[in-house]
Amino acid sequence: MKYNKINGQHFLSMVINASIRLENEKAYVDSLNVFPVPDGDTGTNMSMTFTAAVDEVRNSKSTSIGEVSKVLAKGALMGARGNSGVILSQIFRGIAKGLEGKEEVNAYEFALSLLEGSKSAYRAVMRPTEGTILTVIREVGEKTTEYHTDDVTDLMEKVVSFADESLEKTPELLPQLKAANVVDSGGMGLLVILKGMYEALKSGFKMAEKVEQKSFEEYVAARDTHTEITFGYCTEFIVLAKPENDSFRDYLESMGDSIVYVAFDDILKVHVHTDNPGLVLAEAAKMGELTKIKIENMREQHRNLQDTSDVHMEAPKAEPVKETVKEKYAFISVSMGEGIREVFEDLGVSYVISGGQTMNPSTQDIVKAVEEANAEHVFILPNNKNIIMAANQAKDISGKDVYVIPTKTIPQGVAALTAFNPEASVETNYDALLESISTVKSGSVTYAVRDTEIEGMAVKQGDYLGLLESKIKVVKRDLYPLVDELIDTMVDEDSSSITLFYGEDVNEEEFTQFLSELEEKYEDLDVMSVAGKQPLYYFIIAVE
Repeated sequence: MKYNKINGQHFLSMVINASIRLENEKAYVDSLNVFPVPDGDTGTNMSMTFTAAVDEVRNSKSTSIGEVSKVLAKGALMGARGNSGVILSQIFRGIAKGLEGKEEVNAYEFALSLLEGSKSAYRAVMRPTEGTILTVIREVGEKTTEYHTDDVTDLMEKVVSFADESLEKTPELLPQLKAANVVDSGGMGLLVILKGMYEALKSGFKMAEKVEQKSFEEYVAARDTHTEITFGYCTEFIVLAKPENDSFRDYLESMGDSIVYVAFDDILKVHVHTDNPGLVLAEAAKMGELTKIKIENMREQHRNLQDTSDVHMEAPKAEPVKETVKEKYAFISVSMGEGIREVFEDLGVSYVISGGQTMNPSTQDIVKAVEEANAEHVFILPNNKNIIMAANQAKDISGKDVYVIPTKTIPQGVAALTAFNPEASVETNYDALLESISTVKSGSVTYAVRDTEIEGMAVKQGDYLGLLESKIKVVKRDLYPLVDELIDTMVDEDSSSITLFYGEDVNEEEFTQFLSELEEKYEDLDVMSVAGKQPLYYFIIAVE
């Protein structure tokens, strides 16, 4: 349909439709991600950012496009996740600036707002890289303002065409993209949003339907991307204060790269890749209160993505066990899978935070659980090496007496809890829990989503992978022969028990038969099984 002008409600419908489209296609965008680091989460971060923005304005009745776009931009900034999410928030901040004070706009005025979006995004990034989402929005803004039409729908059709043309050229600007034979993932996410906005206008604001998206594995190319990650921790936070000068911005330059620094009203949004997130946060805290803190180990994300599947789960959340009186001790544990959560609760955990290998809880998630824990001393069991940093940061931020036990696996977390003595002092318990980590061997079984070679072993898409701790030890096409061989590598003369936590995708009848054979094979050991119901991993195995 033709629209000579659009108002706030038109714009609201456009971004709602765009958010649905991006949610439907986020796994595809994830699969393209190779820059700045190949952690496979660009689509997820952009979708979560844009969904947060739309949720902020979804119920608005305002017809002012300036007012609606301003609220949308603020929601995007507060909900921004990852480098791509922060940049996306800045694009819409610039668009809001271009629409400021306007009730409705014509095609040319909307084109100018897109150009403002480009300028805002470039200002936010300290060292802009071409061949990314920045290039796409810049070329869209430049070309759109030169296109003359009195129809906003026609303009948006051209916007999509310009974005598509720019995106196709990104591999020529970034060697990483060309080597992987993909276009830029952030640029693709932006194209999906722009398409969604155009389709809303074209259809007379008929909203897209939410569809069951394909999995990451169905999209990911059969490639093995090797990127040297200079600074290992993706660090994001918001300072609830406006900076008085550029001294903190200069400090960030000395601490890392991929810096996004955005002041908006009375808050400051920061994204930086650094090797010292604790120092960065400590410096930031001098300016004001911190919130929305998130730290992720990108080297670990990269290794995990090369080795195993990337399955995106629900956002992490703490699930408390009801408490009535203040206790001496409380435990906070991170786990995935309903059955594993129940095991931790049965062992006395006060708060279980949903999360794990591919959905790490943020520092803020852990801080919230610590603050709500009703105890004098709080122990945190991360159960994943990619979460230990966030747990330690939560400890530093919290005013409570917090102890992080650096458990890297579910079996280590369970072993730590069994070593706990509620009658002992906190120091004695801390030492005992640390010592318990070395008493258990941890194995896991998952599958490969791409062809690659890992430590001299050829891996084909669909192969089962057996890991001992974090190292791949066995690769096979058949599940149970692999599990049997993996357990063989774990059991020694000192072993006394084998516990298998089986996942949500395991066929129980087949597993029961295998378990019977396992009990017969290891008749001198206690062989136990638990319906862990965890995603991604067919089995998590503990040998003690």
